Formats: sequence, structure tokens, C-alpha cells
Amino acid sequence: MQYTVVRKRCPLWVCAFVPYESCCPDVLDLQIREEKKLKTIMLVDDSATVLLSISGILSKAGFQVVTANSAEDGQRKLAAGTKPDLLITDLNMPGMNGIEFIKVVRQRPELRFMPILFLTTESQQSKRAEAKAAGASGWIVKPATADTLLNTIKLVLR
Repeated sequence: MQYTVVRKRCPLWVCAFVPYESCCPDVLDLQIREEKKLKTIMLVDDSATVLLSISGILSKAGFQVVTANSAEDGQRKLAAGTKPDLLITDLNMPGMNGIEFIKVVRQRPELRFMPILFLTTESQQSKRAEAKAAGASGWIVKPATADTLLNTIKLVLR
């Protein structure tokens, strides 16, 4: 937990590093707020409809969303410095498919442990096993409800 101090008349700098109650409870004009960093989710899908609907759900749930309309576009955005906390990708896309994409992503040291979810219409066990072997953290079958999507995301972002 991080604390931000709005310092008015507090003589103690220690307030910036400890909870308000344990430092100077008698200083009424000292305000401390817990800072919450928005989690960033990269969404990769060749369907504009899916990108729009899923990014809307994620944004309303309080996530920062970066979209890519292909695996190649996703690669470019990652190379440009995008550092998502979670990657959600489709399996079947023109050009590079989702499994090939996550193999490339897993080669980047800074993204090696980032959770990756597949959001796809495929439900074959062999495809799931292939995705898991490539480095996928989970699998959601389309169409998925907003609750299913958000609950799965909460599980993998713990």
C-alpha cells in the first residue's frame, strides 16, 4: 500500500511512509490517500466488434485497455513499450495465430510471467493443450458473459 501526503502543517515527514493513524492522528489537515494503479490489459483480436465490446466491458470495470487488431499489431505495440498486466488474445486470426503470438511474447524476458488468456470460439481440448504448452494461462470460450470474463481476469491478476 502506498500513501500520498497532502502536507499542510504536519511537521513530520514520516507521514509519507506510514499510515496516518500511526504517525500524527492529531493533525487534522493531513490527508492520506491510497494510490491505485489501473491495471492495463492488451486485447488482441481481428474482429472490430469483439475489440469494441470487450474493451467497453473492461474499461467500465476500471481497466486501462490497449487494443490490437492482429498479432502483428500486438507485437508492434509491445515492442513500442506497452507493458500490459494481462494479455487477452484470439486464437484464429489471419497471419500469425494466437498460439504463435504467445510463443513470441513469451520470448520477451519482461513479459515471460505476464498472464495470457485466450478468448476464442474454439473449445477443442487439443487446442487448449497446445495453448497451455505455448504459455497460455487460461482459456475462455466465446461468447462469454461479462461476469465470466471479469471473474476470470480477477483470478489471473491476483
